[in-house]
Amino acid sequence: MCGIAGVVRFSRNEQVDPATVRQMCRAMAHRGPDDEGVYTDGAVGLGMRRLSIIDLATGHQPISNEDGTLWIVFNGEIYNHASLREQLVQKGHRYTTHSDTETIVHLYEQYGSDCVRHLSGMFAFAIWDTRRRTLFVARDRLGIKPLYYRLTSKSFLFGSEIKVILAHPGVPAEFNSKGLPEYLAFGYLSGEDTFYSGIKKLMPGHTLELKEDGEIKISRYWDLPLHGETEAHPQSYYVDAYRERLEQAVGSHLMSDVPLGVFLSGGLDSSAVAALMTKLRGTPVESFSVGYTETNYSELPYARVVAQHINSIHHEVLLSRQDFFDSLPKLIWHEDEPIAWPSSVALYFVAELARSRVKVVLTGEGSDETLGGYSRYAFTLKNTAWDDVYRRVMPGFFRRKIRQSISDSNLIGATARRKLSHTFLALDRSSWASFYFDNFFSAFGEKDQTALLSEETASQFSSESAYTHVLEAWESSSGEMLQRLLYTDIKTYLVELLMKQDNMSMAASIESRVPFLDHELVEFAVNIPRSHQLNGLSGKHILKKAMEDLLPNSIIYRPKLGFPTPWSGWLAGPHLDNIEQLLLEPRSMARGLFRRAAVERLFHEHRAHHRDHYDRIWRLLNLELWHRVCLEGDSHDFEMQDRKADLASTP
Repeated sequence: MCGIAGVVRFSRNEQVDPATVRQMCRAMAHRGPDDEGVYTDGAVGLGMRRLSIIDLATGHQPISNEDGTLWIVFNGEIYNHASLREQLVQKGHRYTTHSDTETIVHLYEQYGSDCVRHLSGMFAFAIWDTRRRTLFVARDRLGIKPLYYRLTSKSFLFGSEIKVILAHPGVPAEFNSKGLPEYLAFGYLSGEDTFYSGIKKLMPGHTLELKEDGEIKISRYWDLPLHGETEAHPQSYYVDAYRERLEQAVGSHLMSDVPLGVFLSGGLDSSAVAALMTKLRGTPVESFSVGYTETNYSELPYARVVAQHINSIHHEVLLSRQDFFDSLPKLIWHEDEPIAWPSSVALYFVAELARSRVKVVLTGEGSDETLGGYSRYAFTLKNTAWDDVYRRVMPGFFRRKIRQSISDSNLIGATARRKLSHTFLALDRSSWASFYFDNFFSAFGEKDQTALLSEETASQFSSESAYTHVLEAWESSSGEMLQRLLYTDIKTYLVELLMKQDNMSMAASIESRVPFLDHELVEFAVNIPRSHQLNGLSGKHILKKAMEDLLPNSIIYRPKLGFPTPWSGWLAGPHLDNIEQLLLEPRSMARGLFRRAAVERLFHEHRAHHRDHYDRIWRLLNLELWHRVCLEGDSHDFEMQDRKADLASTP
């Protein structure tokens, strides 16, 4: 696990100063506290920060091939590098290190841009080809490792974090306001754009080739294969096949020359990884869990059950409300963008706990999106079926009246309104964006944004601009509805989850690995028939059956909590007042993004329990703190209780 950076200038008369590359690397020193390396070749510069995991002695980067004509910087792990090395040696390639990084160089020598098709693992890398005078950049299939870039008429910059690009002289930090509708809906941008004008993501499963004159070519080398069943198999076939593949994936992810452990939430996914680690290693593993001082939201009791069951060396940390609020500015700085979910904060604290014991952790990320684990999948299938009947028996006029009353009636409390709002009674299936995305993802739907945004801001956007990228993913999908839902989430929602996982673990200088996202395991999982995936409103039926010999039923079949955070409970009393004050300060309102009356109404409705606006308040708070910390240069190390009204900074 490392951080990488680079510069290519399009005038061959220019020289990249190594000090500039080092300056970019220093912005992400937390990603690689063990080592630094820089390579320059006239108008090209490559840099990296290294967290030493494999080949501690000779794995220094940048690394070249035998004759020094190819140079690479690499972030990630290649789990099949040993078998690839053997094949490449047989083809005549000569190694000087034992690192997986060097394997990528020789693969590129052998196969060119097709080298990525041979790799199994998580990766973002850049190779400078001195003979062809081209830069080849690649990102892994599912987006486990990040890669950002900025292209202008004069130069190309790239880095593992956005702040790396901003550290280059002359690069401004400017708000990409066209992403505002998607952020208000989902909390993140799912396409190639970022929150910063001119800075983009290389999308998962893509490569980028840049010529020294600035000509660029971006290509997709992998897509999630969806296909119908060619032959019927009993459930036992899928259970046994998935278990075998998952065990192989966990085994490959244990590759390390340093101590490793596991994040253990007490849910099925992380518990399955922990149990398989213990089985494969034959010795107790180190497990790490986080909980809250509010015990109703803490899953620590479940984590302890699993830790005792597998006899792990278990460690815990408690996160308080004050810890949570005090850490927000720093963690927004680490993510470079507003934090999408409060659970990111807990993830950082458990990563900090793990850092004192290990350098690598395995996690349970990715199971829900590949095995239909979220209740929204089964609920949407049933909601669709119920809606078919409802539309046949209920005239459109009455359906509209019922939707309106659920939205506006004072006879319905916030809890009942929230539950009803997810059903076909409150939704219009003629708009898939409303029926699915607004139902389970959107904090501010299209109508909410119309009321919230200032007139000037709203005039910049077309209708449904918030849904452009998710609808593109949905329209690109195929197969039965469950497969289409999984495909859409894997291409959008999961990518953001992985960014959170990467940034929060790297903020604590540890590497996180996600065996559920071994690409061959994913390809198998998403094509398991729905009849075997779902059981009522619960999913992951195959994984549950596959783990019955290693975990207690009380863990396997307990209701899913989904890493809950007491955020909604913390929005009471002084904290709610302080957040409102922050958002209504002259400094905040001067941005001209939102109507003051709309923000005031949101807080009034929340206090009156007319609506539960906790997710909307989270969106607005994070956006404001991001403006202050990432665009305007406020310190990200302040403690919020030291500031005006706990959360507010002076204008």
